[in-house]
Amino acid sequence: MAVGTRVTTRNARFQQWEALLGNRTKRQRRGEFLVQGVRPITVAVQRGWQIREILYDSGAQLSAWARETLDTVHAAKVAVSSELMHELGAKAETVPELLAVVAMPDDDLGRIPTGPEMLAVVFDRPTSPGNIGTLIRSADAFGACGVIVTGHAADVYDPKSVRASTGSLFALPVVRAPSHQAVLAWVGATRGGAIDVRVVGTDEHGDLEVAEFDFTQPTLLLVGNESTGLSSAWREACDHLVQIPMSGTASSLNAATAASVVLYESARQRTAAKREAGGGVAPR
Repeated sequence: MAVGTRVTTRNARFQQWEALLGNRTKRQRRGEFLVQGVRPITVAVQRGWQIREILYDSGAQLSAWARETLDTVHAAKVAVSSELMHELGAKAETVPELLAVVAMPDDDLGRIPTGPEMLAVVFDRPTSPGNIGTLIRSADAFGACGVIVTGHAADVYDPKSVRASTGSLFALPVVRAPSHQAVLAWVGATRGGAIDVRVVGTDEHGDLEVAEFDFTQPTLLLVGNESTGLSSAWREACDHLVQIPMSGTASSLNAATAASVVLYESARQRTAAKREAGGGVAPR
């Protein structure tokens, strides 16, 4: 392993990394964010994300995974003191072996695949970065082709979102859109390409229970803000509103949890349809 530069004090370079953790404006201006964890870094490398820098703990006996990553990733390598790595790792119980500075991809809706099996998710104005990461993880697990975060929302690249996604952020196209208009224009173009995508919102007063809706058709699933639900503009754009039947005293579910339930139902229907067609379960 070629030894790169060393950082042992809270110098200007360290302060730039620190800003990536807590300053959304600086993340956006630099077009990069900080990633920690074995799985997130591994998936980012496997999926070909642009790694700009790899930081490693200069005071540790690195694992085989860390050494292999340093040897194979084409990025600047920086040896950082254990104390500073601990700070950048949000002062977790253990000091991270590696941290990666990763470039943000373009917010281009064209990154999200469309077609007869399309299932994309819109998260409308989420306020919790943890909920964004959790929804991305569920979307990945249940076969969605992409996630769109719309409106004035928490940051997809906030460390809490990145951690909560457990690597799925790097496996699934995630795109930020300033409002519903751009997404609906993309939906219109998709329909113009003979993909009759249905826009389906989640709401506790939906006209259909989630199991009654046919999720085997091309679908754009809408999930609303944690407190206020879907905006009026998104409600007007919906072809259907679906509800999750519940018992007990709970009147609603956490937004990411609700999305996970609907995504599971979609995966169940699609798997059953493929089995009925005699094709088995198609690989993702």
